[in-house]
Amino acid sequence: MSQPPSSPTTNQLTLRQDLNEMALVALGAVPGAVMRWQIASHFHDKDLIVNVLGAFILGWLVGLPLRPKRQLLVGIGFCGSLTTFSSWMVHCVTFIAQGDWLSALGLIGLTLGLGLGAAALGVFVGRCLVRR
Repeated sequence: MSQPPSSPTTNQLTLRQDLNEMALVALGAVPGAVMRWQIASHFHDKDLIVNVLGAFILGWLVGLPLRPKRQLLVGIGFCGSLTTFSSWMVHCVTFIAQGDWLSALGLIGLTLGLGLGAAALGVFVGRCLVRR
């Protein structure tokens, strides 16, 4: 005599949810990495461009009604793959190692200033879109 199928356990449901979330991050990461690669192959200041663009997109996402799936796909997956904190820091350390503190501080200030401005603009744009 066969037994009826049992309902999924809490561990199975948690694993399924984790796999779904991981898939969303991965789906967003691929186009983010491709966009970063394309920007890197066409522009000299690629780190600055991708970081400012990523800040704008994250700001825009925050300005919209928050949906966890959108945050995973666009915020963590796409923007996480697009932006580059480590390369930015390596460039700063390289300037410092060469004794060029002014360039290092300039890069830090420029990236932070433009990034904050882009994020604020993104939030503004997102909120304006919601009002419509």
